[in-house]
Amino acid sequence: MIFTVPTKYYFAYGCAEGYTLLNAFDSALINAGVGNTNLVKMSSILPPRCEKVPPVRLPQGALVPAAYSSVESDRPGEIITAAVAVAYPKDEDHCGLIMEYHEAAPRDEVEVKVRRMAEEGMRFRGQKIIRVESVAAEHTVEKKGAAFAAVVLWD
Repeated sequence: MIFTVPTKYYFAYGCAEGYTLLNAFDSALINAGVGNTNLVKMSSILPPRCEKVPPVRLPQGALVPAAYSSVESDRPGEIITAAVAVAYPKDEDHCGLIMEYHEAAPRDEVEVKVRRMAEEGMRFRGQKIIRVESVAAEHTVEKKGAAFAAVVLWD
């Protein structure tokens, strides 16, 4: 199998309750629009000049590279959040950086952390940042819940 460098990406996120924690995770994937695919968890690099697009209707069963965060809980009343952030380099020929983070905390706290993580990673790479974008899914657990956030890469 030959892997190509993705040229497009989009953000996806969702949350849900389920009969089990795995069912909650599966339902969160469906809520995010990626539930009928085979996600391939990847490390956190956004290829240079990758174009942001609206969510794509992915073919069922497709192998889909994604940098993602997920969190599940069976503690009623607990607030859980999954988030991803992308730091974009000033130099268009350099890759961007995706960071993933989850915590039992409100969305605003988790997003602040994941954005800071992306900024730190780019500084470590010696790259100046032009902007950082993030998304997060926050869920208050009823019985068994899950939250999911991803950067989905596609060609």
